[in-house]
Amino acid sequence: MYEKMVLIAGAGPTGLTLAIDLARRGVGCRLIDRAMAPFVGSRGKGIQPRTLEIFDDLGVIRPIIAAGADYPKLRIHLGPFSMRAGSLGTSRAPTESVPYPNLWMVPQARTEEILRERLRELGVEVEFKVALAGLRQDKDGVEASFSTGETVRAEFLVGSDGGRSTVRKALGLTLEGDALDEAPMLVADVEMAGLDRTDWHIWPLARGGAMGLCPLPHTRLFQLTGKEAAMGGDLEGAVERATGYSVERIAWRSAYNPAVRMVNRYRVGRVFLAGDAAHVHPPAGGQGLNTGVQDAYNLGWKMAAALGGSQDALLDSYQAERLPIAASVLGLSRRLSQAPTVKRGDTTNQLGLHYRSSSLSSGDALGGLHPGDRMPDVRLEDGSRLFEQMRGPQALEVATTAGAWILIRPDGYIARIGRNRCAEYGGAPVRLMRGAISLAGRP
Repeated sequence: MYEKMVLIAGAGPTGLTLAIDLARRGVGCRLIDRAMAPFVGSRGKGIQPRTLEIFDDLGVIRPIIAAGADYPKLRIHLGPFSMRAGSLGTSRAPTESVPYPNLWMVPQARTEEILRERLRELGVEVEFKVALAGLRQDKDGVEASFSTGETVRAEFLVGSDGGRSTVRKALGLTLEGDALDEAPMLVADVEMAGLDRTDWHIWPLARGGAMGLCPLPHTRLFQLTGKEAAMGGDLEGAVERATGYSVERIAWRSAYNPAVRMVNRYRVGRVFLAGDAAHVHPPAGGQGLNTGVQDAYNLGWKMAAALGGSQDALLDSYQAERLPIAASVLGLSRRLSQAPTVKRGDTTNQLGLHYRSSSLSSGDALGGLHPGDRMPDVRLEDGSRLFEQMRGPQALEVATTAGAWILIRPDGYIARIGRNRCAEYGGAPVRLMRGAISLAGRP
């Protein structure tokens, strides 16, 4: 006999989120990564409002907020002249229903570090220097072999191992889509001498293509973006010629080919794909990391329910719900990549993404809410927030002053609106919130 567990390949934000969600539900998991050490770059620095709500539920919102900052204003440099423009992010005040209204900047390495610390609190450590070497599956589980020579058996395997996913290749799936630019792009974290850290500096007419330097919060670093060919093998020289400022240190650098691509299946038997293993985005709009985190948040509670004896159809809903979302977000990423300085906001914050057409959504609309919608935060009679009641692994049911019941899924979306209560959901008991909420005044 072996202990039931889930094996996760790839310890980026997607894999870490899934591992945290499983561990807090008491599900055994192992999280492996072929990298020799934790990631150190700023790559996916934009955290959208919906992802901040997920981090609130997972218990990491305080360190995430402490580690970040609002997006800075843009400063456009044209020869000897410069002008200040607006920020790519919004600057809205929190409201009762949207406690985290703005895009938040945290270097990806710091986000991953915070998630690893939370996972460690739950008793799970990331296993670096362990690559997936092979896999085979049957109707009862997956047998995986590691680069270390170890062979393990798991109930499920999740590939969150990035755009070059070993898991995806082992399944015979491919990323279909288009390259947005044949010229590779460069992203790097650099220290600059004398460059003001108040603004995000853009040189749109730099030789070889536009160049940008964005100050990263709570560091001395800027995130540099530009075309790799423009650097000509001399990053420091190219930056100084374009900007007039010298590079003091290169902390990290990476090249990538901007593309919008995705698979046509998220599940093959007992093996699943999530994050960049299933869909790759250009950085414009900050959609890649956020979509991956939300893949994991959708899958975690369903996988836990399946291990508890729930019907397999619940796991099938993962692909049914998330694949159309990825297709929609990829279309948005394509449009934003063609207009990179367009202001973000309601278009990109992912608060409006929903599962209204899902088989898991039933009932009638109420107070502007539909089954399948994200449940907004609500201030309760005792002064606390509904989101505080929603924290944790169980589904929650709340009464409304209109006499209806709202069943909220473990991932914060509305499963059902109706006149009768539900005793269980996803094979687990439903937690009942004391008191009733009012939806008066909602559109």
